[in-house]
Amino acid sequence: MSDQKKSNQKQINIELDEKMAEGVYSNLAIINHSVSEFVVDFISMMPGAPKAKVKSRIVLTPQHAKKFLKALNDNVQRFEKAHGAIKDYEQTPVPINFGPIGEA
Repeated sequence: MSDQKKSNQKQINIELDEKMAEGVYSNLAIINHSVSEFVVDFISMMPGAPKAKVKSRIVLTPQHAKKFLKALNDNVQRFEKAHGAIKDYEQTPVPINFGPIGEA
């Protein structure tokens, strides 16, 4: 890359504190959308447990949701190229109750 292109690129300084670096385990994601945003709830369900909690909620603009979809797809393809196909196990549908009905 030329020095001119390097000088035109902006760098972003991203901080990742210790607690956030631990991450949150999720084995279920529920996605809802409105005309202006996508809401992704990440949930951790334990087998046999009648209740599960949303561990993290991410709200995205439609444009960022599409960019995220592309980035995730690119990463899955690179993973499968390096490690083989990811098996997709059929699971029975989980009845979901979010309590009072609301809109994002």
